[in-house]
Amino acid sequence: MDSIRSSQITEGIQQILESVFVGLCRKVGTSQVVAMRRDVVDISYMVENQVRTSDEFSVMVSGSYGEGLRLKGSDIDNMFWLNNHRVIWDLSQSQYYNTQRQTLILCDCSASPPGFTLLNLLSPSMCREIQRACFRMNNRYCISSSKYRQSLSPDNRTHGPCASGAVGTLEYDHVHCFVSDFWPPSASPWIDRCHSWPQPHVVDDIVKNGCHFVAIGHKLGNHEDHEWRISFSRAEQKLVYVMNHCQFLTYGLLKLILTEIINNGVGDNDKLLCSYHMKTAVFWVIQQNTIPHWCSQNLLEGFSVCFKLILKWVYEGFCPNFFIPDNNMFLSKIHGIKQHQLYRRMSELYEKGLAFLLHSPSIRSCIIDVLYNPRNSICTDDHTLISEAEFDRNFFAEILHAYLPPGKLNIQSCIRYLPTIEQIIGSPLLTQYQVIMLQYSTARVLQYTAFILHMETYTHKSKLRYRADKMSCHMLKLAAKFGCITDMLYIAMYYYKTIRYMEAISTIHMIKVKLAQPYVMHWYNVDTEMYTEALGGQSWSTKMRQAVAWIFRLDNRIQYISELIPEQQSALQNHDHLLCIRPFILLYMLEILCCRHVDTMRAQTALDDLQTLVHYDQGQLIPLEFRDISWQILGICQQVTGNLQAALYSYQQSLRQEPINKIQTATEMRIQSLSMDSLE
Repeated sequence: MDSIRSSQITEGIQQILESVFVGLCRKVGTSQVVAMRRDVVDISYMVENQVRTSDEFSVMVSGSYGEGLRLKGSDIDNMFWLNNHRVIWDLSQSQYYNTQRQTLILCDCSASPPGFTLLNLLSPSMCREIQRACFRMNNRYCISSSKYRQSLSPDNRTHGPCASGAVGTLEYDHVHCFVSDFWPPSASPWIDRCHSWPQPHVVDDIVKNGCHFVAIGHKLGNHEDHEWRISFSRAEQKLVYVMNHCQFLTYGLLKLILTEIINNGVGDNDKLLCSYHMKTAVFWVIQQNTIPHWCSQNLLEGFSVCFKLILKWVYEGFCPNFFIPDNNMFLSKIHGIKQHQLYRRMSELYEKGLAFLLHSPSIRSCIIDVLYNPRNSICTDDHTLISEAEFDRNFFAEILHAYLPPGKLNIQSCIRYLPTIEQIIGSPLLTQYQVIMLQYSTARVLQYTAFILHMETYTHKSKLRYRADKMSCHMLKLAAKFGCITDMLYIAMYYYKTIRYMEAISTIHMIKVKLAQPYVMHWYNVDTEMYTEALGGQSWSTKMRQAVAWIFRLDNRIQYISELIPEQQSALQNHDHLLCIRPFILLYMLEILCCRHVDTMRAQTALDDLQTLVHYDQGQLIPLEFRDISWQILGICQQVTGNLQAALYSYQQSLRQEPINKIQTATEMRIQSLSMDSLE
């Protein structure tokens, strides 16, 4: 009897362990989903960096977003560095550079804590921000990290070395840094430490790619305002990439526990632990080979070892940097009474054992489901954890968010993208995800080029204007063949902009027919059964063209239609380059604007449909982040059709929404204009 009961207990625990694994796969991502995310982001940044010239800057996405995590509250960390500036560790390394073309910067670690350095300018720099940040120290020009950070991001809120902001609901941290092609001498012992992990070819690749320097000094250093922190972001990303999926899920679980339990309800200034500490613990545990075999069956064992290591660090007040262990990442943060309080709290959690995870909402739901349904079989096979429709929804969302708009908006800048994409797409090393990402990028570049070409030629002689117009129309139609359903809206906008109302109305009708299909993905809403029945097994190109109705993003630097210029200018003043609109909202707007010239009854019908949608939608077609611009567009349409009282109400409603699109200035301006008109 006892043996039966023991067997049942063991079986129950195993079910709970498997349920946690399945829950994490759904929350953090299956191995297939994580690989897709990385491929899409990698190819996006590869294109961006290859397009830039040698005197411009390079960019990479770092942190959890670049590693493949998409947890709630995570932001995008972008690192930027000048291509014609390089940091060296000793003067002998200057022989590898053409000093006529590249500005060299010399490290001086002699007076800085481990992991930090001063940067001395060896040759003149043409960068105004660097010139402003320089000061004399010991007969050398030193670049002040605090001055450099301030000169680059005077208007943004700062977070450590980063300038923080948001595009819609997506928050970002931008950090401007310098790059070195050489591995730091202080991190050389790390190379000898890599006996079992990572493998030698990974170590060689990491060392070959050097490091970065971010503009933040050590709080206890002698030169806090001037020091720079040595950053291993690129090396860390490569290490996360070579983790197996169980190790990656352990990292994700630690981040969830940090967010949902340890830092839950704690103000930003009082958070002692961060996700970087979690990642460092996973690195150390993997390298020390504490867990000989990482798999779904011992995921919680790996988590327990990592958590216990962090607990040890908190007790000792010492968290060793993975690459430079002498750099104690707790030194200026975790000490005194706060250290004791954190240790006591984490100890209490650790002593609860498996029950500790029940404090996490994300994990609790998975465990409770198993406890209430003990006979339910749990399949941990990667390919059965997520349906085809769910994967496609993730894939298309990833493509949309990963695309980087051109840095400079002119014909020359846009044209540089096309041969770059053509060259990359011929590579046999591309994954299927990256091919689709390049296809989507091509559509976006063609759309940018078409509208910029129109902007640059509409004042020219009629013959040149006619040729440019034909090219723009051709590019927009070609882009629609590469992109999704709603990319046809660019064609309708262009027809309206060039006073071809009947062509625009015809295009709008085609879009409506496509959007009415029951299998179409509207944002994250999709009928999975209808989608699978209609498009299961089809190529992603076909699915994207026939079934994806994603958000519509207008670059605020381009004037698409005159009716939205105030909104775009308002957003730009608030450092937001994109105006995010739901497709149905823009579709009705264009229909109203076109039909009021040729068919007033149809214009009124479209206005009634738009009003019904905005007033009564329950978040299905207009999620929270699109409510401000949706009310605004309804108001614009009511105003142009003469219903000024209704327009005023819609603008007031727009002001009451979450200011996601940053259009409040335009809304207030329109309200003021209506008020003045009523007085007259």
